[in-house]
Amino acid sequence: MLPKGPYNSQEHEDEIYQLWEKGGHFKPAKNLDKKPFTIIMPPPNANGSLHAGHAIFVTLEDIMIRYHRMKQEPTLWLPGADHAGFETQVVFEKKLGKEGKSRFDFDNKTLYKMMWNFTVENKKNTYNQLRKLGASCDWSKEKFTLDKDIILEVKKTFKKMYDEGLIYRGERVVNWCVKHQTSLSDLEVEHENEKSNLWFIKYPLVNKKNKFIQVATTRPETMLGDTAVAVNPKDKRYKNLIGEKVELPLTNRQILIIADEEVDPEFGTGAVKVTPAHSAVDFEISERHKLKIISIINKDGKMTKNTAKKYAGLKVKQAREKIIQDLKSQNLLEKIEDYTTPVSKCYKCKTAIEPIILPQWYLSVDSLAKRAIESVKKGEVKFVPQRFEKIFMHWMKNIKPWNISRQIVWGIKIPIKYCECEEIIVDVENKILKCPKCKSKKLIEETDTFDTWFSSGQWPVLTLKTQGLLDKFYPTTVMETAWDILFFWVARMIMFGFYLTNKPPFKFVYLHGIMRDKDRQKLSKSKGNVVDPLGIIKEFGTDAFRMALVFGTGQGNDISFSQEKIIAQKKFANKIWNASKFVILNLQPTHLRPSNTKKSSDLLDYGGQAFSFDNLNPANLIKEDKNILDKLQKTIKQVTKNLDNFMFHEASQEIYDFFWHDFCDKYLESVKSRLNSDNKKDKKLVQNILYKILSTSLKLLHPFMPFITEKIWGELPGKKQMLIIEKWPE
Repeated sequence: MLPKGPYNSQEHEDEIYQLWEKGGHFKPAKNLDKKPFTIIMPPPNANGSLHAGHAIFVTLEDIMIRYHRMKQEPTLWLPGADHAGFETQVVFEKKLGKEGKSRFDFDNKTLYKMMWNFTVENKKNTYNQLRKLGASCDWSKEKFTLDKDIILEVKKTFKKMYDEGLIYRGERVVNWCVKHQTSLSDLEVEHENEKSNLWFIKYPLVNKKNKFIQVATTRPETMLGDTAVAVNPKDKRYKNLIGEKVELPLTNRQILIIADEEVDPEFGTGAVKVTPAHSAVDFEISERHKLKIISIINKDGKMTKNTAKKYAGLKVKQAREKIIQDLKSQNLLEKIEDYTTPVSKCYKCKTAIEPIILPQWYLSVDSLAKRAIESVKKGEVKFVPQRFEKIFMHWMKNIKPWNISRQIVWGIKIPIKYCECEEIIVDVENKILKCPKCKSKKLIEETDTFDTWFSSGQWPVLTLKTQGLLDKFYPTTVMETAWDILFFWVARMIMFGFYLTNKPPFKFVYLHGIMRDKDRQKLSKSKGNVVDPLGIIKEFGTDAFRMALVFGTGQGNDISFSQEKIIAQKKFANKIWNASKFVILNLQPTHLRPSNTKKSSDLLDYGGQAFSFDNLNPANLIKEDKNILDKLQKTIKQVTKNLDNFMFHEASQEIYDFFWHDFCDKYLESVKSRLNSDNKKDKKLVQNILYKILSTSLKLLHPFMPFITEKIWGELPGKKQMLIIEKWPE
């Protein structure tokens, strides 16, 4: 019998999960004749506790997995964790800071070992937290992005791409974080509008005495690295000046006035300075016009010794002030206007990004992006909701070379060695000891590591390949993740999937929204509105939490989170509990009996008289019986249809409404008198119907609320196998 009183989740959840896991119920069933249903878990970062965002993906993916498992499909949900290179190093640096230490206090080998121990411990905690959320993934197939076999495959991909010319080493302008001393991709840079100034500087014309061209700039300090002044070729104001030379103020150099369509005639005076070493746009202009490149800012955010001359050693802002003073003293500063400008910042520390030119490893993605675009057009990969397809297409059509180099310790080292003869050697297994060209043993290893997304972009392929599962479970079925990493991760998985296998990595991409509080504010530590999933589970139970995340949230929409929603779903859990106790109590002392009849498990024995749910005599059913059984069948069809179409809120709403309103509020109340009547035949009929409705409802509810449904299922008379592997109702 079910315990007395309200449902107490803390008494049952851990025990039930252990029974599932020990029973091997998370492993794919071996019915090889059916097409498998596969999800590769988005690997949580192994650098801290789970947050509300993790609870969303765990809930949605577990709903899908439990549903398809009950449909008797070979169902695989493969778990894992991400070393999260730059992010983890930042977290670890903060930890060291609290201890009064810095990463620069340790050599790279020691620092790496410390971070390894840190992430391994966090990984264990993360997996236990996923268990608390009810994740029914196959833990025997867990993978980590720093597993040796994963690292080897990542390096093999690098070599393959390098040999085919897709990966190259080049000097380009990168987004440099002065604080963390590493380059960042464009996707890792945030842009904030800040109030600043627009400075109008006079550049004297060489061949026209006392004549100037006025240049407007938001960064006067970089003028020391100017190698041209650019105007738009259609700008009539400067048509006669194209090809002329100007004196670059504060230097002894002369530079050319060039024409380039990139220049906006409406900005400032329509004439702009070109500083190729400190602007990505200017770098592209310089490539088109073969301009010289002069670096005047170093990695520390200070003016360089060799090129900045009298300003050498000054920080950028100090140099700006000094240069403005000097321009004023030489009567070369025409005016200053207030101006709001977008400032690029590191997404982790919010430090202003310094564009500098560095040699880095790049991946040319044009051909990969073309194939990814084609796959979406053909329907090989489908987005849910479909509106994200347009966003994906726009980004992929404007994609640029991907900087895969990171100047950090934590991660997979790029497998390159350099020889003094300028030979570049790819050494996947770190076994090459001498240069194959000149035979020198003086090889220098690359110190850069891969951008984390280079390894996680290959995740669906690598996780299955390294376990011999690629043929059976690839392509996977669904990639479910947050919409805000559509470009960081999803797009790259699609590109890598086709490159490595000539197949899409998944058939569907389901993108869920971001969790927000009741005032629609994004949850963040700085706002003090973060949600601790484990705290909620302890207070309200996993089932109520999961149902609250799904209920009332449409496809891809941001999730409005409030305690009121969880309280409402806890009340629903108690409703299920109490209604089930009532039904089970009224089934006693009846029990299931063996039978040769079709679907014998659906037959109840009442003193030798059995009623089949498939063959209930309509003549014995009164109107209220027919109505509830009809509504049950409609609910089965609607919930099934909604789950097949990733409409999780609609599915949860259907079963919620049926169980609470149609079953509990109406039918249960109406049959109480029949259960207490002297009409034994009618009483047995009602018992059959109650049993059918409760057992079927538990199946429909199980993907959403797995713990309470499993507990109740185990108390139903005659049930010998766990609900988790029961067949989905039809």
